[in-house]
Amino acid sequence: QVQLVESGGGLVQAGGSLRLSCAASARTFTSYSMGWFRQAPGKEREFVAHISWNGADTYYADSVKGRFTISRDNAKNTVYLQMNSLKPEDTAVYYCAADSRGATSVKVADILFWGKGTLVTVSS
Repeated sequence: QVQLVESGGGLVQAGGSLRLSCAASARTFTSYSMGWFRQAPGKEREFVAHISWNGADTYYADSVKGRFTISRDNAKNTVYLQMNSLKPEDTAVYYCAADSRGATSVKVADILFWGKGTLVTVSS
């Protein structure tokens, strides 16, 4: 079992930046690839970004490519999401996700563990 705790959400104006953090309880953090998903009001949860177990590989949803950066610090059991040039349509609850080491999951159904989420609100 892996517990994931997100932090860093809040209210920001359009064009601003936020950095989300996700602390994992896993004794072997490197056993997991990590990702971020988000869920806007009235919409389904969607993929945002993924990072491999060693940080060597990343990929992003088209909607955030070039604006968001995912990274991880395995010594601190933490994954980050740097969000720049935020838009009102980025408003959502952002969820940290853990998947098996070799996975590159973009589907909600394939994720092993979820955090409880942190709310990001972007005002226009």
